[in-house]
Amino acid sequence: MKFSTISAATVLSGLACASPAPIEQRAGTVKGFDISHYQGTVDFKAAYSAGARFVIIKATESTNYVDAGFSDHYDGATAAGLIRGGYHFAHPNAGTGTAQANYFLAHGGGWTADGKTLPGMLDIEYNPSGATCYGLSAAAMVTWISDFVSTYHTKTGRYPLIYSTNDWWTTCTGNSKSFSANSPLVLASYNSAVGTIPGGWGFQTIWQNTDSYTYGGDSDIFNGDETQLKKLATG
Repeated sequence: MKFSTISAATVLSGLACASPAPIEQRAGTVKGFDISHYQGTVDFKAAYSAGARFVIIKATESTNYVDAGFSDHYDGATAAGLIRGGYHFAHPNAGTGTAQANYFLAHGGGWTADGKTLPGMLDIEYNPSGATCYGLSAAAMVTWISDFVSTYHTKTGRYPLIYSTNDWWTTCTGNSKSFSANSPLVLASYNSAVGTIPGGWGFQTIWQNTDSYTYGGDSDIFNGDETQLKKLATG
C-alpha cells in the first residue's frame, strides 16, 4: 500500500468462514481501489459511477496508530454504495501478530455479515524504515503472520485478506504456503499482467495493478464478478 504513516515523515515504502470452503477460481473482473488519509477528500460517488464497486481503506498500523482519514473515508464509501473494508499496515518488529490484530479489530478492522463489509486485510510488505524483513527470519515471520491471521479469524469467523508482493513474500516468508487455503491474496504487481503468484495461491483474489487511480490511491481489480465480490463480503 506504499505509505507507512509511522515513518512517512521521512520514508516512502515500496493487502472465509470459520469452516471455510476452498478458495475458488473466479471469472470476470470488478474495479476497486485502496486509500489512506493521504488521499484526503475522495469522490466516492464519482468512483462508483465510473465502475468501482469496492474500496479498501487504511485503518491502523502497529499497535499505536489509527489512520486519520479512516472514519470519513469509510462513511463516504458506505454512502456511495461501495463494498468497503479496512486494512492494517503490519510492523512485525513492533508487537506480536496477536496484539496487532486486536488493535486493528478495535479500530475499524472488524467484519460484519451485512453484505457490504470485506474481511479486514493484512498489509504485509517492505519495511519502510529498516531491514526488508523487519529483522525476522522466514520462520519467525510465518509465525507472526499466523498469529495475526488466527486471532482475526477467532474474533470474526473470517480469515483476513493478505496483501503483499511476490518478491517480499518469497524473500521474507520463504514463499510460505501456510495461508493459501484460507486467506485470499491481494497481490501488488504493477505490470500489464499479474505475473508470478507466490505462496501456493493458485490465483489472486485482488490485483493491485497500479499505484495510481483516478479517484485517489491505488487501482485494484477483483478477480471475479460483482456477485462473487458480494459473496466475499457476505462470507
